[in-house]
Amino acid sequence: MDIKEFFELSAGKWFSHRTSHHLAFKQSEDGKSDITIEMLTADDPEVVKLCQQYEVDPNAASCGARVSWNGTMEWDEEKHTGSTVLVSVPDPDNFNQGKLLREMGYAEKTPVAGRYMMGSDEALTLITEYETMSSEERLWFASPNLRMRVSVLKRFGGFSMASFTSEIRMGGGQPAAKTADASTASS
Repeated sequence: MDIKEFFELSAGKWFSHRTSHHLAFKQSEDGKSDITIEMLTADDPEVVKLCQQYEVDPNAASCGARVSWNGTMEWDEEKHTGSTVLVSVPDPDNFNQGKLLREMGYAEKTPVAGRYMMGSDEALTLITEYETMSSEERLWFASPNLRMRVSVLKRFGGFSMASFTSEIRMGGGQPAAKTADASTASS
């Protein structure tokens, strides 16, 4: 599986349940979100704009995605909503790794570019260095409608947070593109 196939499998609406462990404070907290992931083609104006923002040739992008979320965290019950655009730019020598451009980072609300690696186990690893912290996140599919995610966030002062997230596809069924591919293959 490559990054584009991973994005395609991720397209759709998901219910997300996250448990975060704040290691410095020895506390945990639960959060729930509805997440929508929409595929964007490499020539989509939002993909091109983000590439230009990072001074990356838009022709080097393999695909993009728009991710929107609406959720709450246990401690504050405040609504957390937002969206961002992601663009994958594979390394020319190794298509299973490259840059992942983000319109807005998850840990800091500024644009940020990270690295991605697709493993032989079909898991996606994202590594992002922010100004004051770094994050490493690993995502994989337990089944077509169940996605898992683990992440570690390290602040340069030593504070860390570890999270486990399960994401269940809402409405069931695989994305339309994969369902169409499967029906063609069985004909």
